[in-house]
Amino acid sequence: MPGSAKAMAAITVGGLVVATAYTVALGGSGWLWFSWVVLALVTIGIVTARPS
Repeated sequence: MPGSAKAMAAITVGGLVVATAYTVALGGSGWLWFSWVVLALVTIGIVTARPS
């Protein structure tokens, strides 16, 4: 996995941690989770589109 794909994966995992912490502390936010799902899909697309 190239460096940019690794960075994107790390950002996605970090976003999951932030979204989970926000949900636990302040309650759920539909837009927050929607944004994270979009980020995850973009990351999956980048990882699968780039040759290893």
